[in-house]
Amino acid sequence: MTQGKLLWEPPAELRERSHMARFMAERGATGYAALWRWSVDELEQFWGAIWERFEPGGTFGRVLADASMPGAVWFPGTELNYAERLFRDKPDDRVAIVHASELQPLAQWTWGELRERTGRIRAGLLARGVGRGDRVAAYMPNVPDTIAAFLATASLGAVWSSAAPEFGARSVIDRFGQIEPKLLLAVDGYRYGGRDFDRRKIVDSIAAQIGAPVVRLGHLDGAGWEDGFLGAPELEFEPVPFDHALWVLYSSGTTGLPKAIVQGQGGILLEHLKLMYLHLDAHEGDRVFWFTTTGWMMWNFLVSVLLTDAAIVLYDGNPGTPDLNRLWELAEESRTTCFGTSASFLGACMKAEIEPAAGRDLSALQAVGSTGSPLAPEAFEWVYEHVGRDTWLFSMSGGTDVCTAFVGGCPVLPVHLGELQARALGADLHAFDAQGRAVVDEVGELVLTQPMPSMPLSFWDDADGSRLREAYFDQYPGVWRHGDWIRITARGTAVIYGRSDSTINRGGVRMGTSEIYRAVLAVPEVADALVVDVPREGEENWMPLFVVLREGAELDDALVAEIRRRVREDCSPRHVPSDVTAIAAVPRTLSGKVLEVPVKRILMGEPPDQVASRDSLANPAALDHFVTLARLPA
Repeated sequence: MTQGKLLWEPPAELRERSHMARFMAERGATGYAALWRWSVDELEQFWGAIWERFEPGGTFGRVLADASMPGAVWFPGTELNYAERLFRDKPDDRVAIVHASELQPLAQWTWGELRERTGRIRAGLLARGVGRGDRVAAYMPNVPDTIAAFLATASLGAVWSSAAPEFGARSVIDRFGQIEPKLLLAVDGYRYGGRDFDRRKIVDSIAAQIGAPVVRLGHLDGAGWEDGFLGAPELEFEPVPFDHALWVLYSSGTTGLPKAIVQGQGGILLEHLKLMYLHLDAHEGDRVFWFTTTGWMMWNFLVSVLLTDAAIVLYDGNPGTPDLNRLWELAEESRTTCFGTSASFLGACMKAEIEPAAGRDLSALQAVGSTGSPLAPEAFEWVYEHVGRDTWLFSMSGGTDVCTAFVGGCPVLPVHLGELQARALGADLHAFDAQGRAVVDEVGELVLTQPMPSMPLSFWDDADGSRLREAYFDQYPGVWRHGDWIRITARGTAVIYGRSDSTINRGGVRMGTSEIYRAVLAVPEVADALVVDVPREGEENWMPLFVVLREGAELDDALVAEIRRRVREDCSPRHVPSDVTAIAAVPRTLSGKVLEVPVKRILMGEPPDQVASRDSLANPAALDHFVTLARLPA
């Protein structure tokens, strides 16, 4: 398998009809590289051109009054409304949302239905005193009513914040308690993996702790919104300044209180218009699916696809129930054109030998998107072999911090094995070495040297900005350090190597954990893995590898030898693990990320309750092994 091997080239039709191709032609760009260079060299011209092309609303005098990071000032004096732009020019009879869940079969909402429900929820919010600047918190699943509630909130100039109903009470209180919501919207429960989970008592506990009244949606029992909440379906829009808060997102919350990240109406609107039109290439007739929950930024991303003329596809439930074919069946049923998911889901399908195209009509499917963690080269090849050779596969990388992708898809560029296609327009992204110099074809820190509109306005309750500066600007003053290792190739593609604070450094040779996982997971008996690099005073770092075995497998000497051989040959002799230990499960956050750094800190002797919030984990008991291990003699 050759990294960088050409897997796909855009057909002539896509190179001509895509929004990106048309934008390039309008700007007279000779190719994408030239367009990207202009977009970062002439930042004000670029974002002014995005404004003129996609007309977010309102007028402006200056694009970027202050380019400082942090503290950039975009479009001063401009007023607009995210929800107003989203509903603009949408005919009532066009499909807006296609949705299914473990509770309900495939159904759809038209734009007329979405507009009416949004207006009725808006009336209910107004009746309960919600207005401009107030926070509305939602403990709700990935269903159309949640989208309508968000749009109703945005239409008022109020501030949205959501958490998935599978989040534990403590985790939700840690989030919503910071922002003091005026109202809590919550469901009675949800279904996942064929089981019903009653959340009514948990909702009562959350409401009591955060001091907010509750409006309930009967989701499990099918009763809908509580009596008296929905009002007359009148939908109006409150103009707000460009930097008025739209929503509050949260960091993964594995250490301490989650960072409450405030992002603006105008910044998100402008960034997402660019992203959904130019990089996702969404058109009328498209149906864009992304598997997500309301507690992950990809839910916000998916809602913003509605800024275009495309429809979106929602699924609420376990993607592995009854088995990993379920989402591919949904793609066929819904006529999905873009299938978005996580790298871990594609890896699981590959391991389980799922055949997405076998016996299914996936003729509508044109693109597959992946995010959440680096997509292994093996998964690239699996998509092309088992989904379709003519598929546009794009892997994206960005973050909750900016609710967008820094690097990812570009419909006019080829796809190379293991590589992200391009740096996003307007993202002045580089790989920095230890001296703060931009490097090419070398692994370095992912940095942004100029601001983007969707960067945080602030963290909640961080009046002097000290926490925000510490999070992104402590290493390179005035430069955003994201916390990922990245390599920019000579042709402008990118490879992500995982978090820079969990990278393995052995004898001065740095390696992202994703590379080690690719080697280890290539061993058929291994289902999952976690590796950390633990400093030991006066001696070489301890690099234990923890593996989850497939049913029936045994971690005997022969298997340990095979794992070590794979790492030695696929990675480097320096990165052969110190120990290989079998565990029952790898601890992960609710969004599926491996807890490398918290596990590392536990094994270094730090108190477990200070480094990992169990309520933010998908499988809290998985931490117990490491807590016990940390208590043993070194």
